[in-house]
Amino acid sequence: MTMSGLRRTVALVGMMGAGKSSVGRRLASRLEVQFRDADSEIEAAAGCAISEIFDRFGEQAFRDGERRVIERLLQGPPLVLATGGGAFVDPATRARLKENAVTVWIKAPVGVLLARVKRRDNRPLLRDGDPRETLERLLRERTPIYTEAEIAVESDEGPHSHAVDRIVAALKQRQLI
Repeated sequence: MTMSGLRRTVALVGMMGAGKSSVGRRLASRLEVQFRDADSEIEAAAGCAISEIFDRFGEQAFRDGERRVIERLLQGPPLVLATGGGAFVDPATRARLKENAVTVWIKAPVGVLLARVKRRDNRPLLRDGDPRETLERLLRERTPIYTEAEIAVESDEGPHSHAVDRIVAALKQRQLI
C-alpha cells in the first residue's frame, strides 16, 4: 500500500478531451501517489509524437505500443494512470486494466469535449472531416465499452476538482483508499 492507502492503480478512461490528464494530475496529488499519462509514456518510448506514430506506422501499431506501455505501468505500485481515449476500446488493454486497476470513466458531453480538443492540434483522429461529427461518432461507438468501467464520473464545464472529489468519494465507498 502507498502512503495514501491506495490499494490499486486508478486508471482513467474516456474520450479525448474528457479531462483524464488534468483530473489525473489533481487526483494523484490528492492521493499522494504518482501520476502517469499513457500518451506521454508512449511518446517517450517511441521517441516521437503520437501523431507521427499514426502517420508512419498506423493506428494498430500505436495501439500495440499503447498496450505494452500500459501493461508495464500496471506492474508497478499503485498510481493514477490517464489512458488515451481509445485504450479501453482495445479488448486486451481493457482486460488488463479491469484486472489490475480500478477503472474510472471520465464522462463529458460532446460540446465540452469539442471545446477542449480545439485548444490543441495534436489529435490524429480529428484531422480529417468535421471534428464534432467525429467526436459524436466515436462517443456513440465507445460509450457501450466505457460503461464497463467500475466507476463513472462527470467532467463538465466546472473545475476538475469536482471530478476529483467524486472519484475520491467513489474510491472511499469501495474501500479502495
